[in-house]
Amino acid sequence: MIRRKSPNPWRRWLGAGLGVLALATLIYNIPPVHERLAWRVDDLRTRIIYFFRPPEQAIFVPEENLAAISSATAAALTPQVTRTAQVTPTNQPTQIPLPPSVTLSGFTYTDQHGGWNLCGPANLTMALSYWGWEGTRADVVAYVKPGVNDPSLSTVDRGKPDKNVMPYELEDFVDTQASGLQAILRIGGELETVKRLLAAGFPVLVEKGYSERDASGKITWLGHYLFVTGYDEAGQYFIVQDAYLRTNPQGTGENLQSSFEEFQNQWRSFNYLFLVVYPEEQVDQVLAALGPWADDEWANQHALEIAQAETTTLSGLEQFFSWFNLGSSHVRLLQYVDAAFAYDYAFQLYANLPNDDTTRPFRMMWYQTGPYWAYYYSGRYQDVINLANTTFNTIGEPTLEESLYWRGLAYEALGEIDNALRDYREAVRLNPNFAPGWAQLQRLGVDA
Repeated sequence: MIRRKSPNPWRRWLGAGLGVLALATLIYNIPPVHERLAWRVDDLRTRIIYFFRPPEQAIFVPEENLAAISSATAAALTPQVTRTAQVTPTNQPTQIPLPPSVTLSGFTYTDQHGGWNLCGPANLTMALSYWGWEGTRADVVAYVKPGVNDPSLSTVDRGKPDKNVMPYELEDFVDTQASGLQAILRIGGELETVKRLLAAGFPVLVEKGYSERDASGKITWLGHYLFVTGYDEAGQYFIVQDAYLRTNPQGTGENLQSSFEEFQNQWRSFNYLFLVVYPEEQVDQVLAALGPWADDEWANQHALEIAQAETTTLSGLEQFFSWFNLGSSHVRLLQYVDAAFAYDYAFQLYANLPNDDTTRPFRMMWYQTGPYWAYYYSGRYQDVINLANTTFNTIGEPTLEESLYWRGLAYEALGEIDNALRDYREAVRLNPNFAPGWAQLQRLGVDA
């Protein structure tokens, strides 16, 4: 008698598992289900990547010897820039004493929840609403964070890879998309600068760093925008609108208090950068409130002087930020070799910080691109490539269009045209509104 072999139980389990997986995939891709679960899946993916490849251990070490570059070579590598004349107010009023407190109203509070990395658009929406702009956060997102052009993805998912909206992108939105409004962007701000703008009726948007729980569940350093709408001298605090936090009694980030000391310390990591939105017809008033900061060149030089002073008085993480700011200020002044020296030392300080994610600000290059400018225009192309690769290691995937763009420029400078084209194309795929990437493709006569 011939016995029939019983089916292999492992095959049954494998078949059942594949069936469950297929069903789960179908259910997951149902739009309402996907919108609810996508962020949880992304969170799990991030946790797995960070577990096996801790981002704080990604260290950039410059390869090239900057001292070997002659001043003549550095001068030849520095691009020629035509400066536009600075607009100055028709009247320069004498500075008057500030009121003891200011509270501005009339804006619409907007949070950043319901999507990924919407801090910039949310804060800009608040700033625009103060002046009667009738658009929404979605309008800002569509322009500054359009995301990949993939019809199979929801609007929210398309912009997910874009980790940050740069200040220049916010400024560009105001200048080109908000009729009747303009924006002015400066570095090297002081607490007094913010107070004078508020007293003159101009709320201020600043970029800062702070430690908060991230997608991996850890308390780490993050970049953040903050909309400032008032201050109180007696209480020594600013009144701020935080698009992320939900800590006030109403469960939102409206009308929170940020002490002057906390504000200063958190603002430092972005070189005291601020942006002011104003109606075109009030240009004289905003420039008068800015005082010397009305002159962009003066502001850049002032930021340099602040950074120089802080590199000698601060230590640890704050000293790293100061040296980084020193490099960024040199970049603004087109002093690229000096900037590269400063960044070299900043990255050395970074490597010497405690090897943990609570101290090392591994997201620094997600938000700022100054080192790329410095190394590229100092002829240090391999360092540009290595820095971009190190930055991508802190993310887990190459999803910063600015880093891709600069890596592409460096590849092209080294004659690696195919690699350059790959990076340019990926930059404009991730952000179809990224004009610098399109400019390079057009220059080379190729399509995306």
